[in-house]
Amino acid sequence: MKNHLKELRAERGWSQNALGEILGVSRQSVNAIETGRYDPSLPLAFKIARVFDLKIEDIFSDDEGEG
Repeated sequence: MKNHLKELRAERGWSQNALGEILGVSRQSVNAIETGRYDPSLPLAFKIARVFDLKIEDIFSDDEGEG
């Protein structure tokens, strides 16, 4: 799954550690989500969307059908 988490986080000047603290996850989890190595659970995806005041689909997109 592709996402825009890194860009959104950078726009706010937040470190991965800072975002992890806000979300209640580790810096490593934030890094894994940003690099596409880990897809967040649905509750975590909703939490991320709330933090950035966006819809989930504005942050995450499915790889299928692209290209």
